[in-house]
Amino acid sequence: MSQRPLGRDFNVISEASGIHIPLNEVGGVTFVSFVATGDNTLTLKESIAGASEQNLVEIDTVYKAPGIGGTWTKVVQTAAATFTNADATNDMFAIYVRARSLSDGFDSIEATVDAGTCFAILHDLAYRGAPEGLASSV
Repeated sequence: MSQRPLGRDFNVISEASGIHIPLNEVGGVTFVSFVATGDNTLTLKESIAGASEQNLVEIDTVYKAPGIGGTWTKVVQTAAATFTNADATNDMFAIYVRARSLSDGFDSIEATVDAGTCFAILHDLAYRGAPEGLASSV
């Protein structure tokens, strides 16, 4: 039986808002946020193991879509540490950040949403293994 993508290609953190996620063992992270009203803001910060936190001005491309049905729409903005969604139709959005986007000496990232949910998908895992041995939180 071949290995499944979970544990080989990605990991998921279900409650990621406000959590410092280390990126030293992954290639990047996608934050996905949803709120039924489509009205929320995500703020991105980088840190050194959760300390020395500062804004990460990296959000320049966002994809948003309806929570159910529909297709993804690309949104381009001037690079910022925040993205505000005010779209009741496209009430879900996804933001990808490469690990190498962090400033020198920084190793962790945090996305905080002011409403709704936010989960994280960690991509390109350095250590691949069976899902049964994979931590589902940080």
